[in-house]
Amino acid sequence: MMVLLQLQKYLPVNGVCQYPLVTPVTVQRRRLHRARKNLSVHAQGLPSRTQRIMESISVGGEVGGAGGASSFNALKRLDQLWSGICSAQTVVEEPREVVSCHPGLFRHSDLAEKAVDTFDVLVCGGTLGIFIATALVSKGLRVGIVERNLLKGREQEWNISRKELLELVEIGILVEDDIEQATAVKFNPNRCGFEGKGEIWVEDILNLGVSPVKLIEVMKKRFNSLGGVIFEGYSVSSICVYEDAAVMQLAEGNILSSRLIIDAMGNFSPVVKQIRCGRKPDGVCLVVGSCARGFKDNSKSDVIYSSSSVKEVGESEVQYFWEAFPAGSGPMDRTTYMFTYVDPQPGCPKLEDLLEEYWDIMPDYQGVSLDDLEILRVVFGIFPTYRDSPLPAAFNRVLQFGDASGIQSPVSFGGFGSLTRHLERLSTGIYEAIDGNFLDSYNLSLLNPYMPNLSSSWLFQRAMSAKQQSNVSPDFINELLCVNFQSMQRLGDPVLRPFLQDVIQFGPLVKTLGLVMLTKPQIIPSIFKQVGVPVLLDWSGHFVMLGYYTFLSTFIDPAIRPLINAFPAKMKYEWKRHLEAWKYGAGLDYKQ
Repeated sequence: MMVLLQLQKYLPVNGVCQYPLVTPVTVQRRRLHRARKNLSVHAQGLPSRTQRIMESISVGGEVGGAGGASSFNALKRLDQLWSGICSAQTVVEEPREVVSCHPGLFRHSDLAEKAVDTFDVLVCGGTLGIFIATALVSKGLRVGIVERNLLKGREQEWNISRKELLELVEIGILVEDDIEQATAVKFNPNRCGFEGKGEIWVEDILNLGVSPVKLIEVMKKRFNSLGGVIFEGYSVSSICVYEDAAVMQLAEGNILSSRLIIDAMGNFSPVVKQIRCGRKPDGVCLVVGSCARGFKDNSKSDVIYSSSSVKEVGESEVQYFWEAFPAGSGPMDRTTYMFTYVDPQPGCPKLEDLLEEYWDIMPDYQGVSLDDLEILRVVFGIFPTYRDSPLPAAFNRVLQFGDASGIQSPVSFGGFGSLTRHLERLSTGIYEAIDGNFLDSYNLSLLNPYMPNLSSSWLFQRAMSAKQQSNVSPDFINELLCVNFQSMQRLGDPVLRPFLQDVIQFGPLVKTLGLVMLTKPQIIPSIFKQVGVPVLLDWSGHFVMLGYYTFLSTFIDPAIRPLINAFPAKMKYEWKRHLEAWKYGAGLDYKQ
């Protein structure tokens, strides 16, 4: 019987070799492997290799934004937060009330005399908030930024395409010389590859390493020169919403009033936590990595690369992916990220566990010895995503922006590229909402509308997540991604390039799916097993809406747009937001 089970997983069906099945023998081996791995250095009370490496590196102070902290203590704090998210409870904890609503006018309240300053817009969180703040102050609004740390960028670079940066130039908050000044390194070509199944090389995709320190410093100077006000070293304690103002109380005791408050405090914003009632994320991207010196072959980058099939870490199965690119700090300096998509459940690996794996795997992946590298920085992060994103406004006069709004793709673990694409739309819409006094939750929610291309991306995250106790081959994810990327390559740049920059469009998606079904029909049953029928049914609805939004933006928009200026002010505001939702929701804002 045991021999039969072993042979069965390789038997062809209708002449086609199927993916290996997971048999009781495989399950037994996995349990034994898991038991061995549990005998780790942690159980022996010894410092992990990660702790030794991180404590040997001199790190500066923490700054805002993902990746702003890089000490071992910061890693332990984030792992503790991650363990809480993964707890068995549906609701991790009862979130504290940060935003409260008060009837009446602020100017008639007891707090009115205590306000030290008044603004049109207050932005909470400066790392990405500085961009929307600068765009709004350039339109003539009085804008303030509240940042709990120093408002400066992290040392680790953001990799982005020049096309995306030029969108900041078109908005008017940067000039091209600023881009050159902030660009630390350029590299080409860029690789996509999956465990020996072939490689795809592209040019000018995420091929710039932009220094957040330099870029944010440029934005900070511009913001100040336009009359913006920055409160550094201040934390938000509470927000009180009145009929005529939103009032921010800082932990340090100051009171600021504003017509609108923009929450740019990121994935772990306390306001978002209150709105979502502490609900678990639907998915999480875990990221670890480092910037190290000693790489001799350092002119190319990996946009996405997988060097192995599904692996076991602790009690979980994970599929690792890599991203790597040269760093601007030196010709032999290179940043490598290892990331994985997981469901937040008990038994999920901690970031420290992933870093232990990273030190083992990264040298083979990059063809170097760890002993020959000087580790300059260790980076890590948790990026939660929710199906019901972007997040509609839950309160009058309070709007989520950037990662707090969930506007980024659930596949991407960086929100900067998403910010550049949506900044013109959002800054214009926010200005018009303030100008027309359309600051109730309904009208603000029109700025964070349903976008079917964003919701469609959920299928890709699910397909790239190792499903626990699945009966699909450990090699399935690599096989599926390879088939999809090869199909997109055959269809050409108009299909491949938008996808690599997290833009899903109806036409390219239909062509890709059609080609996959024609060239690899035997993979379809495994897709159903991997992602599940409920997920596929849910995705089908978003797929239909993606086509509908494409139709609306292509054919209905041109008929309505010439009439908008004749509409009453509120109706004009609403229809402009609807047209934007169609365009961006269909990915038609992206131009080659």
